Amino acid sequence: MFQTFASLIAQSPAPTKTPPPQGFPPMIIGLGIFFVIFYFMMMRGNRKQKQERANLLDNLAKNDRVMTVGGLLGTVVTIRDQEVVLKVDESNNTKVTFLKSSIQKVITEGDLSAS
Repeated sequence: MFQTFASLIAQSPAPTKTPPPQGFPPMIIGLGIFFVIFYFMMMRGNRKQKQERANLLDNLAKNDRVMTVGGLLGTVVTIRDQEVVLKVDESNNTKVTFLKSSIQKVITEGDLSAS
């Protein structure tokens, strides 16, 4: 019996194949791919917003009702290269000059009725 027990202990289990350890390079490659995809998604969104803003400012016309970045509402009187003159008060004929880039959006009839 001792001999049988000793022979069982002496037998080592068959070596199992273990997968090679996942090291540092595969992790770096995965993170690199993730950041590249993230970067392109962010840049595409910014590029689209810049294009929409450029279209808004290029299509600005006289008598458009606009809102400035500061929240001031007015009607476009004249448009120059980088400036826009807005009439902000009809009763006093008050006009204010703004940079074209300070126009946030053109207000439509749908925008006014939703408020």
